[in-house]
Amino acid sequence: MPTFRSAAALLSADGARTAGTAALFTEPGRNGRIAPWAGDFRPAADARSPKDAVGKTFTLEMPDGRTGKVVVQSLKTGKNGTTLALLGEDVAPF
Repeated sequence: MPTFRSAAALLSADGARTAGTAALFTEPGRNGRIAPWAGDFRPAADARSPKDAVGKTFTLEMPDGRTGKVVVQSLKTGKNGTTLALLGEDVAPF
């Protein structure tokens, strides 16, 4: 499936909300299982990245209210800002 890009918010267990942009994709499901999904999340320029996010579970909220659980796999910081690599759980919210 092509990459799905959209505004999104990352919600932590303590209720902290980080606005940003998500770039998500799915892979073909196998043996009747839920299709795995993953992607990247870039916090908005004025948003703070979640602290100690790697390995933690968050809720990814799409603009239309759909949500999905994600685990942060890694965090990269560069000249273009911070990017969090996400691995989805359950059904994709897009």
